[in-house]
Amino acid sequence: MDIGMLWFDNDPKSDLISKIMKAAAYYKTKYGQEPNQCYVHPSMIRDAGFPSGEIYICTTPSMLPNHIWIGVELQKATTQ
Repeated sequence: MDIGMLWFDNDPKSDLISKIMKAAAYYKTKYGQEPNQCYVHPSMIRDAGFPSGEIYICTTPSMLPNHIWIGVELQKATTQ
């Protein structure tokens, strides 16, 4: 994902999925497109594995805790 929106949510009462869904709803309202990928800091993933759904969740240590980088990952063209 090259372009996305940075979302900050440090609400200790919300779980990660709720935070991502809030960010996704705002993203869709602002940009008119459903996001399909987001990046979070590894410490934000408390359960084993990633939740299933329309948004693929990736971790990277370069993200700050409580921040979500969300956007659209365009399908890469493959050559045959």
